[in-house]
Amino acid sequence: METTFYSLATKGNFNKALNHFFKVNDVVDDIESRRNLADVINNQLDAAEVVNDQILPIVGAVIKDKYNYSYSSFNIPVTVTEFTKISEESLKWTAMDLLLVYYTPAGSIVLINPKNPSHWERVRELTQDHLLVIYAKFLKEEENKKVEIEAIRAIEEMLAGKDVFVNKEFIDSTVMPKVEPKKSAPAAAASAAVAAGKKRLTPKYSVQVTNELFHNGNVEAWKKIVESFKTAFPDLDVLIFYENEAINDINALFKWGKVKSGGVILFQVAGENIRGVSKLQKYLFEGASPRFEQFLKLGVGKVLNLF
Repeated sequence: METTFYSLATKGNFNKALNHFFKVNDVVDDIESRRNLADVINNQLDAAEVVNDQILPIVGAVIKDKYNYSYSSFNIPVTVTEFTKISEESLKWTAMDLLLVYYTPAGSIVLINPKNPSHWERVRELTQDHLLVIYAKFLKEEENKKVEIEAIRAIEEMLAGKDVFVNKEFIDSTVMPKVEPKKSAPAAAASAAVAAGKKRLTPKYSVQVTNELFHNGNVEAWKKIVESFKTAFPDLDVLIFYENEAINDINALFKWGKVKSGGVILFQVAGENIRGVSKLQKYLFEGASPRFEQFLKLGVGKVLNLF
């Protein structure tokens, strides 16, 4: 028996699917207006207008199927932490639309417009041997798959630290390079940062729960991790969000059974000299997994030395 539509039998699932279809239509309008998908989705993630589970279905339906971008899967050959060259170079490629889909060590997915420096701030590093899928589209009226593949190869070579040959067809001399401006942080995050007296705020980073549910053990692991972070960096604050709500007390949110496997929790770091974010995301992911017990082995009253 065909079961494709069984999940739509409930009102909640039907409305969720309907909202997703509306979102896809909105994204199509944005792409038609020559906006980059990563710019669109990252702004909407920051505003809690989409959730992480929607990212890959949107990429598949819009970028891959509807607009037929060329693409290639790429295992990152070396860890990359410097992105200025690739950002400045790709910004000149006004005849190309580029999208990178990065699969992080924490198990989440990040969309990157390589022309947009703020997107590189989201990942901070591309980790060796992790998956990156590169999409490219030639924006002139005629289709040119050869140029798209060349652009993908050029991105791969730059990420490998190599000098690249830039095809003149990557550049449309009639179009000025532009980067979409960063939108302000959501009100809850901004107010939390102001309350903390901080001047800088990272983007929201996602942590997916992979334990069967986020139970008391996971709660205690997260408290230990955040305590370790705060001890190492007392000038920084960790802001936590779930379902577009700022969470001031971890215990108040993560009650038994509330956040189940597959749920996504967001966090930001606020402060002047921000550091340690990649490690924090990694440890929080571990703390939300079945491996949370590794953070609970230290004696009561002692602080983990993680950072």
